[in-house]
Amino acid sequence: MGNSISERLQSAPFIIAEMSGNHNHSLERAMQIVKAAAESGAHAIKLQTYTADTITMKGAYTINDEKSLWNGRDLYDLYTEAHTPWEWHKPLFDYAGKLGLVIFSSPFDITAVDFLEELGNPIYKIASFENTDHILLKKVAQTGKPVIMSTGVSSLEDIQEALHVLRNNGCLDITLLKCTSTYPASPENTNLKTILDMRERFGCSVGLSDHTMGIGVSIAAVAFGACVIEKHFTLNRADGGVDSAFSMEPHELKELVEECERAHLAIGKISYELSEGEKKSTLFKRSLYAAMDIQAGEKFTPENVRSIRPSLGLHTRYFEQLMGLQASNLIKAGTPLSWDFIKQ
Repeated sequence: MGNSISERLQSAPFIIAEMSGNHNHSLERAMQIVKAAAESGAHAIKLQTYTADTITMKGAYTINDEKSLWNGRDLYDLYTEAHTPWEWHKPLFDYAGKLGLVIFSSPFDITAVDFLEELGNPIYKIASFENTDHILLKKVAQTGKPVIMSTGVSSLEDIQEALHVLRNNGCLDITLLKCTSTYPASPENTNLKTILDMRERFGCSVGLSDHTMGIGVSIAAVAFGACVIEKHFTLNRADGGVDSAFSMEPHELKELVEECERAHLAIGKISYELSEGEKKSTLFKRSLYAAMDIQAGEKFTPENVRSIRPSLGLHTRYFEQLMGLQASNLIKAGTPLSWDFIKQ
């Protein structure tokens, strides 16, 4: 990626496959997820670097929300299940590198930043729930690495303050991700128009952290200028796991990469010019033809003049003007009309 992800983000949407806890506590499965992400065409695989002890405390909170995928789970137990063991990071980093895949992580406290620095982590992702942790933001900014920050569960003031902390501590390469932190999210509460405002308001690249099902929302985001798309990724949703219900499978990720690239190419520029292919196709527009044999001196009428393809005759704008005028000579049916056939 070099020193700036901003340059990379100009060419095509940067597709990040988020592993999260979908490894189901198997290093072998984690390796398979990395391989599947590379084979599906993703540009990056992202980990999360924390332990249950660095993110919460035993007994601190039990989720009590019937709509939540994790209803009834103790936070400490949930994070114990979901975390990626730190000793896995180096083999995962090495393997992704061999496959030509960018690999980086979201740190959840300052010890994770120190650990990731030892691995040469190239980019830091700030998760939505961590973007008000100014201690973490300051630590990450001081590494001098590019930062991608999600903006879920964040007010406008939260985002402005987080950017202020990052920039004041030396981070100038920042990409924000529009994010709705519900799992899964619905298209109705995604509000992609916000991407346009974020780019103008905050003066940085903007993408989407997408928790909706399918690929439609991500493709629409690219049309709004999203330069990064992040989606949770698993080998097979049926295998289960803490995030599997709203994660993409390999065939879906492959389709996402292809369609986002297609959407990006289609944005193009403001243009009313005809392409070379369109110029050739103008032949198949309509023009005025003799619909039946028209005798010399006979008047042109709606019955003997038709607008048909191709465009070898008079333009249809002259239809009304032509009515009532006389033919200068015999015109056979199927002849494209021209001014030469009109009696002066």
